[in-house]
Amino acid sequence: MSGSNRTPGTTLITVEETNLIKEEEKLIEKESKLIEQEPRQRIRAAHTESTITVYQAYTPAIGRPAARKGRFPAAWKRDRMTWIKPSFLWMMYRCGWGTKEGQETVLAVEISRDGFEWALRNACLSHYVHGLHADHDEWKRQLKQAHARVQWDPERDLHLRPLPYRSLQLGLSGEAAHRYADEWTVGITDVTPLARAVHARVREGDLSGAAELLPVERPYPADEELLGHLRS
Repeated sequence: MSGSNRTPGTTLITVEETNLIKEEEKLIEKESKLIEQEPRQRIRAAHTESTITVYQAYTPAIGRPAARKGRFPAAWKRDRMTWIKPSFLWMMYRCGWGTKEGQETVLAVEISRDGFEWALRNACLSHYVHGLHADHDEWKRQLKQAHARVQWDPERDLHLRPLPYRSLQLGLSGEAAHRYADEWTVGITDVTPLARAVHARVREGDLSGAAELLPVERPYPADEELLGHLRS
């Protein structure tokens, strides 16, 4: 007769697995409280008194020289629209933790707040909103003239699942793209190793450990004068 009290068909859970489950439950509880407090749309970012950090992902041929020199190289096409994301996890969703083709190098781009806010003031929503725009034609006219455009997309959790509140994506074109690359950029850091480290902990089930590695993103001080024309 066996000395084990284990019920046939059950699986033993190690102490380490039990601790990971408890940590995940605590993190879920923390996220639930955060969700209750979050407005539907908000800019969350790592920022200082003078700069804000945004994220982009490129091929190594573009990303590595940019990080090495702290500036975008001549090969970076300034005549194309470029999208910047203040949310690290949304960037991870977009580039698949740096595994998608053409997005293998993840960059943290520190830009001046003056430049970022200039872009917001000169931006238009990427879609028509009844009540905000006089009519569809007026929205199209504004969009055509705007140097930047804004989308509010669902923020992401560590599993890259959508959350019920939204974060800013800012598209820059024309004058805004040129100024972003050549005037507003203060520094560029290759954060691909960070993306891989966070992803590795998520795959291991260590969500608390993954969360500890994330950049600290705080609400960005943006009043209605800055964002009123960009609410959807």
